[in-house]
Amino acid sequence: MSTQSVRTPEFLALPGRPSKPRQTGITHVIDKGLSTREFEDLLLTSGDYIDIIKFGWGTGYVSPNLAQKISLLKDAGIIGVLGGTFFEVCLAQQKIDEWRRWVTDLGLTHVEVSDGTVSMPHDLKLEHIRRLVKDFVVLSEVGSKDSEAVVAPYKWVEHITSELRAGAWKVITEARESGTAGVFRTSGEVRMGLVEEVVHAIDPQSLLFEAPQKQQQVWFIEQFGPNVNLGNIAPDEVIPLETLRLGLRSDTLRATTKDNIDGAGI
Repeated sequence: MSTQSVRTPEFLALPGRPSKPRQTGITHVIDKGLSTREFEDLLLTSGDYIDIIKFGWGTGYVSPNLAQKISLLKDAGIIGVLGGTFFEVCLAQQKIDEWRRWVTDLGLTHVEVSDGTVSMPHDLKLEHIRRLVKDFVVLSEVGSKDSEAVVAPYKWVEHITSELRAGAWKVITEARESGTAGVFRTSGEVRMGLVEEVVHAIDPQSLLFEAPQKQQQVWFIEQFGPNVNLGNIAPDEVIPLETLRLGLRSDTLRATTKDNIDGAGI
């Protein structure tokens, strides 16, 4: 049997997706410790749909194959970034200079700055962003990892706005890898009022919404279209997410199809 791949015929009218490197429609994947073989397989099957892979929290620090993974990402044209929680660990231990040297030695071009666990004055966070943007592309993260913490919407807007002004490329809205904190309730339900207030003041294209659960991804695609930026996607959910973006799954078929399909094909 031949193993030669067969090109998919392009006969469907699907929502437009930007080509890489993308500024919108970003898919941000969380790696919690994949083996090199699993990582290679992920890039082989889903690499065209992945823009960023985050080495979750401090997993990169204890992964013996981190350098191999970063090399594979460079070959695939995919951004690699260490988790924001690792930045917070280094901040708490006053090891930011060492963190910065390590990031540079790894050849990473992007960094994540967060304060979801370790509290710091927001002015200090802004100063870190301003310093880092001189040498890196910065993704900052807003929101608490404490599922019981409730931050007023106006504070979200203030923090996101000031972090973008400080030079952040995208601001990530916190959800954790479980999708039960930040912009979500502990049940995984979207805090709709919060998101609505945020996007009323801030262009959604400047935001990257963590949305690990399928129903959360569906909600954001229905609200903001197929090219909404979505993050903390599990490796085995990359292709399912792409089908949601393109209306190739029942959950978003009508939301991503412009024409009325009632009676189509008859």
